Amino acid sequence: MQIGIFAKTFPGTDPLEVLSAVRDSGYATSQFNLACCGLPSMPDAVPSSVVDAVRLAAEKAGISLAALSGTYNMAHPDISVREAGLRQLSVVIETAAALSIPLVTLCTGTRHASDQWAYHPDNGDPLAWADMAREMAKALALAEEHGVDLGIEPEQANIVTSATDARRLIAEMGSARLRIVLDPANLFETATQREALSIVQRAVETAAGHIAMAHAKDRYADGRFATTGQGVVDFPDFIARLKSVGFDGPLITHGLSAEEAPGVARFLKELV
Repeated sequence: MQIGIFAKTFPGTDPLEVLSAVRDSGYATSQFNLACCGLPSMPDAVPSSVVDAVRLAAEKAGISLAALSGTYNMAHPDISVREAGLRQLSVVIETAAALSIPLVTLCTGTRHASDQWAYHPDNGDPLAWADMAREMAKALALAEEHGVDLGIEPEQANIVTSATDARRLIAEMGSARLRIVLDPANLFETATQREALSIVQRAVETAAGHIAMAHAKDRYADGRFATTGQGVVDFPDFIARLKSVGFDGPLITHGLSAEEAPGVARFLKELV
């Protein structure tokens, strides 16, 4: 596995400075975000000069770009918001293709109108799934055109909440371009260490063969997010199980400070 980190962990809008900080903290790869170039994460356009700057920065820093963030609310109750998000996603996908970034990460969305990461009681309504699935089909058409994979992450506040949901969506879409980003800390909200272990084990087994990237984020038992290795997620077991199902891709940490990044890199390297 390649140990990586969200580029946004480090401040700045100069991609060379950001990716150099990634390298200097002990990481070999990164999940990139266009905010690291001074653009919105979901821009309406990306100048060719920015594409060139990111490419040069990655080469100079010696950091591979494992994924590019393309998250917008794919289940927003207002169709005009979804349409705007899809237009911006097309820009992100084109940028990923230009930079040879293999994966664009998505948010399967929520009926919450102001926060794409917040739960809404209508998320379980079949109409919410149907709206999200229609959006995903359009996104996959763009991905197919540009030769880029899309990664969906099971997340408790979103429409796709589990590896089982993710497998269902992959089956419905019928596209090998739709992959899973597996974050153990997003598979539950509150759990004991034993409960978390069981939940994560089942998710790895269910997602096997469809995992494009794993995330290394942690939670405390009471639901608060924790720096990797300090919560209830059993990372030695998680990584061992990823290996057992044949996963050898990027393991990307996030939800930590820049100051914590070197210690987490050392922790993860000892496990892989």
